[in-house]
Amino acid sequence: MKKFLSMIALFAMLLPAVWSQDNHIDTIRADAPALADYGPYTIGVTTLTFVHPGQPDIVNYKPGQPMPTYDRPLTCEIWYPATLVPGQAPSGEYLNVVTRDPSLKVTLYGRAVRNAAPDKSAAPYPLVLISHGYPGNRFLLSHLGENLASKGYVVVSIDHTDSTYSDQGTFPSTLYNRSPDQFFVLDSMARLNADDRGTGLAGMIDADKTTLIGYSMGAYGVVNSLGGGLSANIVKNATFSPGNILEARAAGNPAYTASLDQRVKAGVAIAPWGMNYGFWDAEGLKGIKTPIFFMAGSKDTVAGYSPGSHTIFDLAINADRYFLTFENGSHNSAAPMPAPKEVRAKGSLGAKVASHYLDAVWDNVRMNNIAQHFITAFLAKYIKGDPNADSWLALIENGADGKWSVDEKGQPKPDHTYWKGFGNNQAVGLKLEHRLPGAR
Repeated sequence: MKKFLSMIALFAMLLPAVWSQDNHIDTIRADAPALADYGPYTIGVTTLTFVHPGQPDIVNYKPGQPMPTYDRPLTCEIWYPATLVPGQAPSGEYLNVVTRDPSLKVTLYGRAVRNAAPDKSAAPYPLVLISHGYPGNRFLLSHLGENLASKGYVVVSIDHTDSTYSDQGTFPSTLYNRSPDQFFVLDSMARLNADDRGTGLAGMIDADKTTLIGYSMGAYGVVNSLGGGLSANIVKNATFSPGNILEARAAGNPAYTASLDQRVKAGVAIAPWGMNYGFWDAEGLKGIKTPIFFMAGSKDTVAGYSPGSHTIFDLAINADRYFLTFENGSHNSAAPMPAPKEVRAKGSLGAKVASHYLDAVWDNVRMNNIAQHFITAFLAKYIKGDPNADSWLALIENGADGKWSVDEKGQPKPDHTYWKGFGNNQAVGLKLEHRLPGAR
């Protein structure tokens, strides 16, 4: 019995260390595609809160009364290329991260060093903004924030007020605010490039080359921010649009069209929510003219697939667009970080909470790595202008249909058609479509 109790005590002592290994957001699997791995830059991270004055206070709106206003806070995690002092390890912790169970806070582990000195050797760096789903928070896609910063981007992940695990407010606040939040943070980062508020980020940020990345409701915001104006039927729906608030984001409204920001040069929409509820129609989606990369699981029961996210891809006929399908994947395909160990350890409640992160078919890290690979290639082409980037995107449509044919040195033979960057049989279950503007 003493031996058994000693083993239990030892296990209890080791458990935090076990969890720390499980809660890494920076894992690159051995079978990850070629562009998934971290880039050449070490990474810094800092946290800032921007306040957007005079915004509609939808949570406290009373029907028949004027829309109240308030100063809207937006807390952001900012990753950037950094320089470390000699002997400083390229690693760090994210403390007290709120999970899908708001009562449970965890520590995440990655490669970013808190408040490290910015690396200005190749500045300014293109800007990337990340928007989470409903609910979510700025850490849900933190794996992507770190990864892109290591490749020469300044990346900002937004806590969307009224839409986080801690403060879920009325849903119309999320519907209205996603796009204005994105544009305000873009403006704030442009100002930070001139006046860095003590962060040292002055001169680091090229806001004229901005990419918007969103997941679920964040992707809904990306579609709207890129020109996908909302449908008239949704604007008139008092449940979704109290006080007609969504008119400001509607197709055909000159004020909406004027709000679109030409500094946004690319978008990534992962499982965009809304098409399955009629938030867009064919005419509204014609307004998207910015290159956009969609990702989704074919069995998404939250945002839908077809009808759903793939329908947005079909109807965005004026955009250069891609669609990556995770066959049999759910709404959680590609975007969410792996479920923290503490979440998975909470029994039946943990299973319910963990389902916010997990997919029944695909491994989270595997999906994260695939997303990192394709987003790296997409931004290299459309943001950095890399003339070789298209070779990673010009692929046979169905990954399983590619032919693996290499010589004894591993070099492709003329009849080799397998997806570039993927090992033999490792593109199975994936489909990549590409349509140029005007193509249906």
